[in-house]
Amino acid sequence: MGILSKFSITANLAIENLALRQQLDILKRKSKRPQLQPKERLFWILLSLFWCRWREALVIVKPETVVRWHRQGFKLFWKFKSRQKGRVGRSRINKEIRSLVRRMAKANPLWGAPRIHGELLKLCIRISERSVSSLMPVRPPKPPSQTWRAFLKNHMHNTCSMDFFTIPTANF
Repeated sequence: MGILSKFSITANLAIENLALRQQLDILKRKSKRPQLQPKERLFWILLSLFWCRWREALVIVKPETVVRWHRQGFKLFWKFKSRQKGRVGRSRINKEIRSLVRRMAKANPLWGAPRIHGELLKLCIRISERSVSSLMPVRPPKPPSQTWRAFLKNHMHNTCSMDFFTIPTANF
């Protein structure tokens, strides 16, 4: 038995002991049906995230109840986060960064969004590649390249054609 397995057994026992003691403290209250306080609910939510055997040690409530608390907390978190005033949607990109991206794109016409994004990261400017591509100026479309027929007509005098083939014999 290795040191790590001994440590994990000891850690599991200590966590289980802590969970059972927490439940005993709740049951020692004077009321017939004690209500769990928010800090005790949070204890079980965190325990369910970090310990795989939490369901075995849970006695005073059903495991589904802990999962429900976790979902409610998640909903409250996002409700709070979405109702913050003055912060609707994504934050705007600074005017300096926008002008820098346009200048880099004009100065280096062969650079695309991935290259400009990489150069901005080297300057410690955190911006996504997609944002960089949306900030780049629209370039006029390239003229269409010549067709295959036009290519052959233009290069007919320099063209040489030949076939290479093999004939298998009886002894290869």
